[in-house]
Amino acid sequence: QVQLVESGGGLVQAGGSLRLSCAASGRTLSSYTMGWFRQAPGKEREFVASITWSGSSTNYADSVKGRFTISRVSTKNTVYVQMNSLKPEDTAVYYCAAGPPRAGIRGSEYGYWGQGTQVTVSS
Repeated sequence: QVQLVESGGGLVQAGGSLRLSCAASGRTLSSYTMGWFRQAPGKEREFVASITWSGSSTNYADSVKGRFTISRVSTKNTVYVQMNSLKPEDTAVYYCAAGPPRAGIRGSEYGYWGQGTQVTVSS
């Protein structure tokens, strides 16, 4: 089993920054791809970013490219997403997820999920 715990959410003004963290525990994550997803009220969950556990490959949704950066510290079993130039449309609950090495942008590809952390961006 893998347990994922997100932190770092909060309220920020448009143009501001936040860094979300995802601490993983349980089974070794040496071969997992880690992803961040988000879900806004009344909308479907959407892919934000992913990173292979080696860190050699990252992927971003077009809506966050150039503003968000995903990273990981394998020795700490932690994944981060640095969110800059935040917009009101970034408001959502952000979820961390762990999946097999080839997990992509679909939530169904990920088997483990955290409980989510709320990000609210005011205009």
